Amino acid sequence: MLAGKAIHLVQMPSLVQLVMRLALAVPFWKSGILKWEGFGRLNDTAVTLFTDEFMLHLPGGPYHYPLPTVMAFMSGCGEITFPVLLVLGLATRFAALGLLFMTIIVELTVPDGWPIHLTWAAMALGIMAWGPGRISADHLVRGILLPKHR
Repeated sequence: MLAGKAIHLVQMPSLVQLVMRLALAVPFWKSGILKWEGFGRLNDTAVTLFTDEFMLHLPGGPYHYPLPTVMAFMSGCGEITFPVLLVLGLATRFAALGLLFMTIIVELTVPDGWPIHLTWAAMALGIMAWGPGRISADHLVRGILLPKHR
């Protein structure tokens, strides 16, 4: 009985798409919110991480991040903006692409984190492939801009 109800819920694609969007948004939001002191003001820790701690693990490396303040700012902006878009289901595929790109950069920075990074990449790719679902601003906007013909 309980298993049947669970299977019924999973067979609702829009609910699954919403959960996937939320699951991908949360870790990036939590990371991004820690980088800011106020609107448009990075905290010193964020800049220090990109200056002294984070390294890109590329062949022949690891290497320091170029322009660490710019990278910290871009990371902080992406980690706030893309999750908000995902939760709203607005420009969803674009937001998922942005988080997929960020996941690749995170993987190059923390290669031992590949199991969780692979999960993030899979969610981003799923969102890009199947879209946000009906529980999204994208679906609402599409319905307004492209009403069904009767």
